[in-house]
Amino acid sequence: MPNNPTLLALTEPPAFIVERENGQSPFFLICDHASNRIPERLRSLGVASSELQRHIAWDIGAKGVTAKLGAQLDAFSIYQNYSRLVIDCNRPIGSPGSIVTVSEHTSIPGNENLSAAQRKQREDEIYWPYHHRIRAELDARAARQQTTILVSMHSFTPEFKSQTRTMHAGVLYQRDARLAHRVLQLLRANPELTVGDNEPYSVSDLTDYAIPEYGEKRGLLHVEIEIRQDLIDHAQGQLEWAQRMAKVLTDAAATWML
Repeated sequence: MPNNPTLLALTEPPAFIVERENGQSPFFLICDHASNRIPERLRSLGVASSELQRHIAWDIGAKGVTAKLGAQLDAFSIYQNYSRLVIDCNRPIGSPGSIVTVSEHTSIPGNENLSAAQRKQREDEIYWPYHHRIRAELDARAARQQTTILVSMHSFTPEFKSQTRTMHAGVLYQRDARLAHRVLQLLRANPELTVGDNEPYSVSDLTDYAIPEYGEKRGLLHVEIEIRQDLIDHAQGQLEWAQRMAKVLTDAAATWML
């Protein structure tokens, strides 16, 4: 990596995008892996462009669903604007998954032998601006006593390391399953859907940041949603899942909104 004073060039977009800053919904949508963009100065991290189209670089379809879901709910929505290969914004700083040198079977040459200064540059320009914006908004909502329900949106691959995943979606949580269990129940009421309970992933303090930090520590109702990528890699699928999740989330939260 060239020795530049900043990571992001002036011509590049900021670390995050916010939509519906003044949304009136209690729902607060975050999308940590919305983009596969690599800062120009990192020269694609030495990874082939075809690899950057894969799940290793981003959650395919997640941003499209989140955008449509936010529009239907009138919900504050925030998207990370750079690839998780640069730094994963849903991992604790310094954790093994924060800046990976291998993702699945793909080597990431641009992440090898990074200095402390290079790591800090990614934290300062990509990771922390995104999280500072989330914190600022959550603090502002708390100050004005606006109810907040955190929804973290993700997607997963139909196949992982030769294992086929037949489920359509997964509902994730850790210590607080209040909202997640209700969302799971409502999704499973549809006989056409196979929905995982803390599958294909589960949340933990070691591997996840958003749910422990913003949901659990703040005592907010929260849930993480995973949707299989082949169902949402196109506009119609994104709309269908946004409509489905808008109804499910609204119905699931009704118990606490009375």
